[in-house]
Amino acid sequence: MNKIIEGVKPDELSFESIFYSRNVKMAIELAHIRGALILSAKLKNLPVFEYSPLEIKQAVVGYGRASKDQVHKMVKILLQNPLLKDSHASDALAAAICHSNSSALSSKIRDLYAS
Repeated sequence: MNKIIEGVKPDELSFESIFYSRNVKMAIELAHIRGALILSAKLKNLPVFEYSPLEIKQAVVGYGRASKDQVHKMVKILLQNPLLKDSHASDALAAAICHSNSSALSSKIRDLYAS
């Protein structure tokens, strides 16, 4: 993750907040991975934003209870990328789309273009 951050040089990172999982082992592994990613971001002084699955689905599909397939299809449409095949990638991109629609980032963008 450190190499990716150094190569891409993002201003901020967005994540899906941890959700309830019936598979405890998978939830713990996910928490470890998220922790490592967030630590990498914080070590680079990058702000980290978290959004619930409901918020992400609402931002991307317009319906908070949308299916994984609906999110995947809408991300492909919004990003004009019909070749996007991996639903994990579309989940990550959906979190980024949600963040880009957030008022904090929208304000930064407006300020950037106003100057």
